[in-house]
This record gives sequence, C-alpha cells and structure tokens, in this order.
Amino acid sequence: MRSTTQTPLVGVAAALQVSSDPSFTPKKTLFDKFSLQGRVGVVTGGNRGIGLEMALALCEAGATVYALDLPDSPGEEFIATAEYAKKLGSTLKYVSIDVTDQKSVWDKIKAIAAGQQMTRFGTPGSIIPMASISGSATNRVRSCLGAYNTSKSAVLQMTRSLACELGKHKIRVNSISPGYIYTKMTAAYLDSQPGLEEKWSNLNPLGRIGRPDELRGVTAWLASDASTFCTGSDIIVSGGHLAW
Repeated sequence: MRSTTQTPLVGVAAALQVSSDPSFTPKKTLFDKFSLQGRVGVVTGGNRGIGLEMALALCEAGATVYALDLPDSPGEEFIATAEYAKKLGSTLKYVSIDVTDQKSVWDKIKAIAAGQQMTRFGTPGSIIPMASISGSATNRVRSCLGAYNTSKSAVLQMTRSLACELGKHKIRVNSISPGYIYTKMTAAYLDSQPGLEEKWSNLNPLGRIGRPDELRGVTAWLASDASTFCTGSDIIVSGGHLAW
C-alpha cells in the first residue's frame, strides 16, 4: 500500500536518498522546521505576562508579530521587549483592541492579513488558544472558580471543534494548558496569601511553579512546521500537575 502523503526529503528519507544518489547533499534540517521567517503572528493579551512571552518567542523564530491588548498604549515591559526584538532583527508591534468587540477584532486582524484571511487566501497556518489545567481538573487549593474553570473547558472544546472545521483549509488548532505560572499577576496574589506558593509548588512532581519562558518552546513548536501533523490537541505544560 502506498501512502498518499508526500514524504519530504528530511530525516530517514534524506539518508536513503543520499545512499542512492551520491550527488544529493546532506543537510541538517530539524531546526529549519521551527523557523517562522516571513510569517505573521497575532497574539491577544500580548502587552504583558505569558502573552508577551509568547509574542517574543514567535519574533525570535522569525515572525513579524502583532500583539493585541486592551490598553490604549503599550506598557513599559512591552516597549522594552519590542526594542529587544528589533535588536534581534525582528518586528513586534502593538495594537490596542477590545476583544469583546468582535467587529473591531475582525477588522483589525483583517488589516494585518491574519485570521479569516488565512481561509480566504488558502494560507495554511496555526491557531493556538490559551487554555489551562483548570479546564481539565478542578483547582484543589482555590475555591469559587467555577466560572473560570468552565471557561477554560470551553476553550478545549473550541480547540477541537475548530481543528475539525479548519483542517480542510490546512489550518491547525492546538491549545496550550499551563499549570501554575509565576507572572506579575500571580505574584501579587501569592504575596497576599502566605504559604500559598509552597502549596502550589507541591501540587506537581517537579515541586515548583513554572516560569513564562518555559512556554516558549511549545509555542514555537505549535506555530511552526515542526508540528504539521498535530491538530485538535491540548499541550499541558504544568510540571506534571495532572500526572498525580
């Protein structure tokens, strides 16, 4: 039986090609798959925290990135990060937007050639919704989070549904579910709750809270051609929180 999937000349296929054709030049190609050179990325909530970390990761991989967020102007953290991206030869731009205003969102996304334009022009792409371990398990040390947990479960189902709907357009959709991550926002909460950081840390096998930069690798992987056969999945980055 012959597969209908075309095999690129990488990996073992490249090795076999070299054995049958000495003129074929061997080349390391693995890291090329992670390149986002010449591509455009859009990150909502990109003014700070995890969103900004994801935006910079895409920039470092070669993409031109537009960070969408609510404030009329970017914060100092974003400005410093955009300057850093510029020094790396990348472009990180800020767009003020209210994501609850659907028409405004689509108008601005269309203006930067993303979103629905991917389908319109037949451009393959990757959509990465941000879920949470709270969408798969109930938080043990926090209460009154029914609405939040339910919303994150909805993100997981939305991811699967969009993956099925957009697969024919060669658009992949995979969510990321972070565990407890130490950001400025969570730091403020932890500072007001003595002993809580230790409790959170003890909820996973690695015994610590994660860092925003530890989401960079999975973000670049899902956005790039290194994950071309991955869609409809939820990637859990939690230090093993759900493994207990």
